[in-house]
Amino acid sequence: MADTTTKREPDGVGPDDLTLKVKRAKTDSENGGGEVGEESETNVLSGFQTSAVLSDSAREKNIFIRGKLADQDAVVILEKTPIREDSLAEIFSGSRLKLEMKNDIYSTYRLQPPTHLNEVKTTVVCPATEKHIKKYQRQESFLVEETGEDYQAITLPYIQKQSFSVQWVHNILEKKAEADRIVFEDPDQKVGFVLLPDFKWDQKQVDDLYLIAIVHQRNIKSLRDLTSEHLPLLQNIFQKGKETILQRFNLPASKLRVYLHYQPSYYHLHIHFTKLGYEAPGCGVERAHLLADVIQNLQADPQYYKTRTLYFPLRADDGLLSKFKEAGRL
Repeated sequence: MADTTTKREPDGVGPDDLTLKVKRAKTDSENGGGEVGEESETNVLSGFQTSAVLSDSAREKNIFIRGKLADQDAVVILEKTPIREDSLAEIFSGSRLKLEMKNDIYSTYRLQPPTHLNEVKTTVVCPATEKHIKKYQRQESFLVEETGEDYQAITLPYIQKQSFSVQWVHNILEKKAEADRIVFEDPDQKVGFVLLPDFKWDQKQVDDLYLIAIVHQRNIKSLRDLTSEHLPLLQNIFQKGKETILQRFNLPASKLRVYLHYQPSYYHLHIHFTKLGYEAPGCGVERAHLLADVIQNLQADPQYYKTRTLYFPLRADDGLLSKFKEAGRL
């Protein structure tokens, strides 16, 4: 039920070239949080022992690696950062070129840019549970058809037992972690939310802008819980999220994709804001629901998502898929 896509690695990158971000390890026993984004004085990955490549993507330029870090199971994600327009002059003037092929008007080179322009965004999940490992492992997917009755009888009982802890979300809402990353907050406990960058976005350019709005209400797990009662909340997020992004990043609403996932990767209502044109993980029609459509559907039918048949992909090893098979629904 979690995001299965990610990003990649370049050739010839040494330890000094790593930009390290330690991702919150969303374990069931998690009871606290720390600040992220601080510069690492030492290379904490020097002792990482690789055991397997879970998945990789040449298109997304990322790789997911399983291994051991300080005798604990860990997952390391390496992702090549996008090329920024403001770095082009330095790339052209300060790089080393090695000619590989020349034919008429066409030439191919191997370009080695300055070290600080050759960063690899690095995410570390440690300690990593089996759920994390399965989340990042390449697997076959199946499209599931879930009626309102299926949700009550199959999905809801399963997620109540199996979902990741959302303590890390509460830490953000309570400013115990990541407070310095919050871009905007409406503190109202009924219609309020916090808006902060997703870890997939390095915030160095807007072409792959990705922010998450996390609601203050703690009793809304997913799209299935939404009714017309929540319209003021959704409309507030939609309006203030767009206004904030215009003010902070100069992106108008016409260049934004605003949506919810179903199934979500964690069961505390959150909404995704990405730049239109950036193919963010999970933005396909089988999983993403545009917030504008959600609002209109609830205006037309207050119980729309309580009764609507929804479709979503599940990976082969997902326990929820097994439950649907056991119920004869797949």
